[in-house]
Order: sequence, then C-alpha cells, then structure tokens
Amino acid sequence: MISIFKQFEREGVLGINRRIGEYILPNNPREFYPLVDDKWKTAELTRQFHVPMPKHYGVIDTFGGIQKTKDLVKDHPGFVVKPANGGMGNGILVISQTETFENGKIRYHKSDGKIVSEKELNHHVSGILSGLYSLDGNSDTCILQERLECHPFFQEISFRGIPDIRVIVYLGYPVMAMLRLPTKESGGRANLHQGALGVGVDLSNGTLTHSVCNDKLIHFHPDTKQTLSGRVIPDWNEILEMSSRCYDMSGLGYLGVDIVLDETRGPLLLEMNARPGLGIQIANRKGLLSRLKLVEKIQNPADGPKDRIHRILNEL
Repeated sequence: MISIFKQFEREGVLGINRRIGEYILPNNPREFYPLVDDKWKTAELTRQFHVPMPKHYGVIDTFGGIQKTKDLVKDHPGFVVKPANGGMGNGILVISQTETFENGKIRYHKSDGKIVSEKELNHHVSGILSGLYSLDGNSDTCILQERLECHPFFQEISFRGIPDIRVIVYLGYPVMAMLRLPTKESGGRANLHQGALGVGVDLSNGTLTHSVCNDKLIHFHPDTKQTLSGRVIPDWNEILEMSSRCYDMSGLGYLGVDIVLDETRGPLLLEMNARPGLGIQIANRKGLLSRLKLVEKIQNPADGPKDRIHRILNEL
C-alpha cells in the first residue's frame, strides 16, 4: 500500500518541510523579511514602487501615544486597527462607524455589530504595543489604516468583512491563487484558520473553481447560500501584474501576495508574506510542485512582470 506521504508526493503536493528547505530558505534572504513582516515598512516600500495600498492614517509606537488614537481617526468614521508585525489576522480590529455623544464619550461600532468603548479601543492598542499579536512576541507598533469598501462582486458571496486574494509568486511568476471569503464563523475575517472559505482560482482568467471550509469541500457559501464556482474575479490581469511586481519590490523569491478589491480604488496590496501557507493547494485541488518546477524551467531573468505572466500562462 502506498503511504499517504508518497501519494501526496506523486500528486505534486508541496509539504511544509520541503517548502521551507527547497523554496523559502534558498530564495528568501533573511535581511528582506522585515520589509514584509512589518506592515509599516511594507507601506513605505509600496510608495517607492508606486504600488497602491490602503491609506495609513497614523501609527502609534509608544504607550504614551495611545491617547492620540481618537485624534488620528476623528475624520474617519470607519478605520482598521492592526499590529505592524501581526500574522493570520490576529489583533486586527475593524471599525465601521464612530459615534460621538454630546458629553464627549465615543463608541466604536465593529464590522460584526459589536460595540467598543474608547477605553476598550485603547486597551486593544495597548495589547498590540505589548506584542500580544506580533509574530515574534516582541513589542510592536499599531497601525491605523483605511477601512475599505467591499467591491460589488463580493456582495452575494461574502459575509461582512473584506475578502482577499492570495497569490503565490515564485521568482516573480504567479503560480497559484485563491480567494478567501469571510464567514460568520470567521467573524467577518478572510482568515482560513478562523473559518473563512478558500476558493481556488483559475490562474489564466480569474474564474472561481473549488471551495473549501475547514479543509472540507463545499459547493456554496454557508451563510449566503450562493454558489461560488464559475464567477470571474474583476481586474484579474491587474491583480496578477501587481503580484508579480511584489517580487521585484520585496526581493523575496517565494512569497504570498494578498490583494483586496476596493469598490472605488480597485486592486490594492494588503500585505506580503514570506512564509505563505499551503492551504491554497486544497482550495485548488492541485499541488504546487509541478508549477514551481515549471517556473524553474521557463524563467528568464530579463522578464518584467507582464513578460513573466505571459510566459507562465502560456505554459499552463
């Protein structure tokens, strides 16, 4: 009987150890990690390379600065609070509405309908600064960011929150993509670990294919009851090109690029990940290995983003 590991290997499934040993360590220089792990540094980088990203309203990097939070967001009734060095969606707080009373008290309405007081918001920021959500457990910085408006394409197939598109990029060539859709279980967050949906995407044209939730295949969104397969993500060519440009911008040879679609601004870079997960293979029902090997075969160092996309799509 063939072992399950041999079966996975035969079907081209990339495992954790191989991902680290053959793709992350050789292709992702350690000195470039801060450029993607620290979202504030990522924002600075995107400005240099003219890559659109959600606007930043301010940054809080000291406990004494926590009291400035309300002033930094006072002109923005909706905003996002996030740790600069967070991961997997932890520590992100999405405020959809701000309510100010005559006595000066402020209440913040979260995207899931819950209410947060000014004191609770400041306490959350304090937790971020303490490193409660940081990848390395060290003290962190809090970013106050623009709250995006969901693109009409997602209205029928997403539960609150903002969906995002994860693209795996190898040596500048997009090799696999999935759409992550928020659910009631995930609290409106596009995070697979918290119960969001992963939907495979046909790399050549942006068409949705297979869907998974908690590693189980499904055929419709559990909350909206809408079927997912066959729908085509808007601005797909622009999404692929932005993903490919992140290779030139970050210097990382193997990375995950997360992109959101805003109603008015179109595709925006949310963040880059130097250690992208492997759940994208389940969503696409395909292994990554064959596509990574294909890139090694066809790569041309002289290619720009558009050339890389054209070359990989011609081979798939």
